Amino acid sequence: MSLRIYNTLSRELENLSPIEPGHVRMYVCGITVYDLCHIGHARSAVAFDLVQRWLKASGLRVTYVRNITDIEDKIIRRAVENGEPIKALTARMIDEMYRDFDALGVQRPDHDPRATDYVPQMLAIVKTLQDKGLAYQTPAGDVNYAVRKFDGYGKLSGKSLDELHAGERVAVLDGKDDPLDFVLWKSAKPTEPADAQWDSAWGKGRPGWHIECSAMACATLGETFDIHGGGADLQFPHHENEIAQSEGANGKTLANVWMHNGFVNIDNEKMSKSLGNFFTIREVLQKFDAETIRFFIVRAHYRSPLNYSDVHLDDARNALKRLYTALQAVPPADVAIDWAQPHAARFKTAMDNDFGTPEAVAVLFELAAEANRSKSAQVAGLLKALGGVLGLLQGDPQAFLQAGAALDEAGIQQQIEARAAAKKAKDFAEADRIRNALLAQGIVLKDSAAGTTWEAAQ
Repeated sequence: MSLRIYNTLSRELENLSPIEPGHVRMYVCGITVYDLCHIGHARSAVAFDLVQRWLKASGLRVTYVRNITDIEDKIIRRAVENGEPIKALTARMIDEMYRDFDALGVQRPDHDPRATDYVPQMLAIVKTLQDKGLAYQTPAGDVNYAVRKFDGYGKLSGKSLDELHAGERVAVLDGKDDPLDFVLWKSAKPTEPADAQWDSAWGKGRPGWHIECSAMACATLGETFDIHGGGADLQFPHHENEIAQSEGANGKTLANVWMHNGFVNIDNEKMSKSLGNFFTIREVLQKFDAETIRFFIVRAHYRSPLNYSDVHLDDARNALKRLYTALQAVPPADVAIDWAQPHAARFKTAMDNDFGTPEAVAVLFELAAEANRSKSAQVAGLLKALGGVLGLLQGDPQAFLQAGAALDEAGIQQQIEARAAAKKAKDFAEADRIRNALLAQGIVLKDSAAGTTWEAAQ
């Protein structure tokens, strides 16, 4: 088939060639459910939602698995802090995750396995690795993977063992034979709750994070499958360790194609909970409608960095309004997509080139302009149909535009406040940027001793 995907493993664009003709099996690393999802999680969820949507639009059958990590250090700490059972915490956070993802139009995967349901499979892999001499138990009771005994370690990150070792700053090895070795099974600690412990041949304990995905992926999709995806931050060490575990145990390639979506940045720094510079999806939904957030993510290529700001979201909303304005002016006909039609063909070419959504979105604007000129219901219908492939433009145009008007005023006021804060901090470049961004959207700011007001440009 003509679909080409950038494979992180080979660092090249490759033709997708499913193991089973006509059927793509895809595993994506999901959320560790101890808190509300942030906009970085939204970026990954939407990116791989687009992937599975396009695979299906291309006539392929897709088995899409996105796991849920429901046992991990952060989950245990949060449950202890809250004074609640782990399962109560994770069940609540899973519900919240789906509330956010559903709002963003993220279709649910075919399977969403939870790590705690696959502990027997994890233990089987650990035993196989130990039997093969690739794992060892420490005096403290943990079972570690012996990285230097796996010949292919580093092939996904593109780093040699010596390079990786040079980057280590671990002074205390905690019973490790090598600082690069990672834990497969963690022995139970007296301070940990009973619902974080399972019986094993190595005593009570719980799985390490990396082994969870190896077990869930192989159990749901087989020892070798077509696509493995996740955020760029998972490339090393998580996905590198998955390869070592799975291929070390099974002697087979884990995934033929590895896909990684880019980071979300704030002020050119990666958004993350550990850095404290994150916004939850719930917080962003208080300011912007869900389709605007999705469009903001969709119009950037999935591998590129995504720079988050309210100004960029305002711009996304205004762009989306232009598309909905065309659909309001020209009620769309119910159109079946003819991929030979020139606009549809350009859309397909873009998506077949590593899911090139920026070019595909450009086709939508071409169609909106054509619909406005020609007043053709067929052209408007194609606009809506192609938008639907991306999970966009399926709402009522009038309702979207009316809601957007209310959001605009709140968004403008928010930008005025951000500009005032920038001026107070003597960041005049940022203050000017906000003023110019609003002016580009037809909003004129007027400063006075009483404060800043705005009006629409004439």
